[in-house]
Amino acid sequence: MTKVDQFESVFRSAVKEVYAPAPVVITKILQVTDLEGEECEAFRRRVRDYLRVLGDEPEWVAVADGDFDTVADLFGIIEREQPSLICTYRNLRSSAWQWPFSLGEYLDLMTQVAPCPVLVLPHPHAGRAHEHALQDTDVVAAVTDHLAGDSSLVDYAVHFTQKGGTLYLAHIADEASFEGFMDAISKIPSIETEDARETIRHQLLKEPAEYVESCRAALQAAGIDIVTESVVTMGNEIDGYKTFIAEHAVDLLVFHTKDHGQLAMHGRAYPLAVEFREIPLLML
Repeated sequence: MTKVDQFESVFRSAVKEVYAPAPVVITKILQVTDLEGEECEAFRRRVRDYLRVLGDEPEWVAVADGDFDTVADLFGIIEREQPSLICTYRNLRSSAWQWPFSLGEYLDLMTQVAPCPVLVLPHPHAGRAHEHALQDTDVVAAVTDHLAGDSSLVDYAVHFTQKGGTLYLAHIADEASFEGFMDAISKIPSIETEDARETIRHQLLKEPAEYVESCRAALQAAGIDIVTESVVTMGNEIDGYKTFIAEHAVDLLVFHTKDHGQLAMHGRAYPLAVEFREIPLLML
């Protein structure tokens, strides 16, 4: 390695992403259900109580079964109302909620096309929701495979964490991908494999850990009354998040779904959305 390469590596390692809080503004919430009558009203009341962290300022607009017949109808309502947030549940207007394999066509489109975040709730008929689900948001988790620099994710997670609550900023690096990368390195004679393994692993976890610390410092300086905790590790993402959610009784999982390089949902978002059916998901 030349001295120029060494200097560049030292310089680049010293460059750190630092979190700067930005306000999240939610002025209108569109609540979409396929329920009717008292069942519909009861569900609406439960969701409003769950989202009391947002205060009394947002306007609530209710959309029920008789208000739309097709996906096009619903998107016409979304375009007309221009909500800041959409609340609905998986397998809207579908009996597929009986099987744990999909979000349904309405949500597949909403999470990709809607111009605002979508709060996905456990289906009211499925009976899969955790006991603590939809009670409050005193334990929120923001998850990503690239936490450093993901400021909008943190902003939304902070906004939905109730005063005095706990926000977990979670980054689980995929160990299978890491091992595949290391297998390629092990076949290059000029690179000492074990040194590379430790150095690369350390660097992969160092950046998100430092970013969480910058989040904690910025939120504390801003006087935001929540506890910020770090979950930075390497492993199987789905299994790791399942264990984490169960151990900490997470009330809301926040993650990105849009991938600006493709029409389909972000590669790691869909497994999260399908797997975690027991708690609300805020899909950005």
